[in-house]
Amino acid sequence: MRAVIVAAAVAFIISLFGTPVAIRVFTALKAGQPIRAVGPATHQGKKGTPTMGGVAFIVATVLAYVAGHVALTTLPEQQIAQVGPTMTALVLLGLFVFCGAVGFLDDFLKVRKRHSGGLSAKGKLLGQLLVGAGFGIAALYAPSTNGQTVASEHISFIRDISLLDVGKVGSVLIFVFVIMSMSNGVNLTDGLDGLATGATILVLGAYTLIGFWQYRHWCGDTTYAKGAAYCYEVRDPLEIALIAAAAAGACVGFLWWNTSPARIFMGDTGALGLGGLVGGLAMATRTTLLAIIIGGLFVIITMSVVIQIISFKTTGKRVFRMSPLQHHFELAGWSEVNIVVRFWIVAGICVAIGLGLFYSDFLAVMG
Repeated sequence: MRAVIVAAAVAFIISLFGTPVAIRVFTALKAGQPIRAVGPATHQGKKGTPTMGGVAFIVATVLAYVAGHVALTTLPEQQIAQVGPTMTALVLLGLFVFCGAVGFLDDFLKVRKRHSGGLSAKGKLLGQLLVGAGFGIAALYAPSTNGQTVASEHISFIRDISLLDVGKVGSVLIFVFVIMSMSNGVNLTDGLDGLATGATILVLGAYTLIGFWQYRHWCGDTTYAKGAAYCYEVRDPLEIALIAAAAAGACVGFLWWNTSPARIFMGDTGALGLGGLVGGLAMATRTTLLAIIIGGLFVIITMSVVIQIISFKTTGKRVFRMSPLQHHFELAGWSEVNIVVRFWIVAGICVAIGLGLFYSDFLAVMG
């Protein structure tokens, strides 16, 4: 637990004091966020706010992971937790960094063109596809010493569903789908000051608890698994908790500067990176379908876009004043702060339900 707390604290401090540095750097580089002309009129006042702020919390998370491992080497429990970098860490941090890199390219093109249209939709999806496929293959084809891979060949809810074995190829395809869905879901949720940051903190907090709970009831821990009624067949759960906690801490530090009125935006750099990480956490903890509930706000906002597109293309009518959903409420007269706080509440409810289902499954088995 000490290593997880150290990672979260270090990430928070680096992000809190590192984000102002990013603000000054990106302001000097004139990396201001272009604002879409078709968006809510109130957003025009945000034109010129520096973007690409996701760089700050991505760097903070990676550095905090290293700090967490330094703390880990001092613990007697290190005999069941790999001290060096694990494949789980390489996959999760790799998704965070490389999905963020796709977003960075998009942000860079927006800034360079001085236009809200950066990387094309096809180009962005292709980048996410390549990142997801690359790390999906690593997650399915690189076993550890105990034979577990980062991701599973089964579709999972709270744990693997034994009857739903899709094989390695099928699982890689699902892995890619989850990464692309989550990264785009967080990206669509971004757009109001602090909205995506706060919601993602809640989701990352949930995966910190899930990862640590799985670590305390891990099949890889022979001192626990021997004679235990139930243990979790996952790989490197302490790594999962450490990385989720570090990312959450980094986002809290960033939120200090990102909350309304934002002094910096995370941009696609941060949104795609965070979404890729959340998707990776869902696959690594064997909670793929549960992630739909835990990340319920991202799902709701994504579905608002899908519904709007389908309705307009089939009937010529719009269901919402504007999509994604947060802009509908802006045009309905809600203040930005009201929308953000209320959406955070929705995200918190979704997280609470997801954690409740996760824990109730454990109680059912142990009872």
